[in-house]
Amino acid sequence: MTHHSAPAGTRRRSRPAGVLAQRWRALPAWGRFLGYALLVLAALSLPHIPGLGDLMTPGSSWERVLVYPIGLYIILALGLNVVVGYAGLLDLGFVAFFAIGAYTMAILGTQFGLGFWLCLPIAIVLSMLAGLALGSPTLRLRGDYLAIVTLGFGEIIRVTANNLESLGGPRGINGIPRPPSVPGVDALRFSVLSVEAYWYLVVAFIVVIVVVLKRLERSRVGRSWSAIREDEDAAELMGVPTLKFKLWAFTVGAGIGGLAGVIYASFQTAIRPADFPFILSATILAAVVLGGAGHIPGVILGAFLVAWLPEVSREFSQYRVLVFGAVLVVMMILRPQGLWPSRIRAAELREGEGGIGRLGGEVGAVVAQPGGPR
Repeated sequence: MTHHSAPAGTRRRSRPAGVLAQRWRALPAWGRFLGYALLVLAALSLPHIPGLGDLMTPGSSWERVLVYPIGLYIILALGLNVVVGYAGLLDLGFVAFFAIGAYTMAILGTQFGLGFWLCLPIAIVLSMLAGLALGSPTLRLRGDYLAIVTLGFGEIIRVTANNLESLGGPRGINGIPRPPSVPGVDALRFSVLSVEAYWYLVVAFIVVIVVVLKRLERSRVGRSWSAIREDEDAAELMGVPTLKFKLWAFTVGAGIGGLAGVIYASFQTAIRPADFPFILSATILAAVVLGGAGHIPGVILGAFLVAWLPEVSREFSQYRVLVFGAVLVVMMILRPQGLWPSRIRAAELREGEGGIGRLGGEVGAVVAQPGGPR
């Protein structure tokens, strides 16, 4: 008697995570909306849960860590996820857009007297234009060539800020204005002693970004990004204008990075070129890959862990970076597809076609061919 085993996809769906995902998708629209609302309320309450700060960050202020690095890392990771997770483009210079947003806020706020809410859209537009300017001549490159060009762009922005006296040089810019407080509402008072308002602002922006990205993901733009990520040549043959949609990815991601820079500058009230090193781009890329590239909940989880683990390991003093790196290595060995990958992304990785920027993405596809070279 011949026994037919269940398909792999069926076995995966029988796992608890798959069952929960099925039940979530089966909920009516109002049920999912209620679930999202509860998640947002839980996030807003994080600064006020008794004892949570002592547990999560025993050596530093939990409220400040929530805003930076955790909150802003999440925004940056969501922006980089558009480029890396959705379109499959390897970007090692994402910190450049973070810096452009921060310096736009600093210059307009200190030299021209503009407030936070006027600087914000200007910084986003300038960051998007920078993404467009970077992407137009470089997005015909692929893989490691594109990575090298974007890495150079990030360093060019940092070195330029360091050498221009109009940008403050190595000293940077001080006295950056904070967002305006809401009169009579203590919870929305932006000051050095009250940072909860910044956390509420960050959560609000995260919600808006997630809604926009989910809309894009389900649109023609998102489907085109997915086709480019899976096989750019096949997408081109099927009539997808790949350069156009790769520019879309760079532009949208850059705008989100610029938004994070504006919040960072107003939160710190002082910035300098040393705040925007290459390692920050690498850290955000690690967050995207660790959580599960292309999957918004996974990216948020990865960004949280990458931001929080160095803080909780401060007791190891100078060895905490080593501990942090060791934890990341172990996680990626055990979960190379990420801690919380999407179903589509996990399937691509199993088939050998999920490599970011197509680095190594073709190897599995070749090996999988019957009788092919091994």
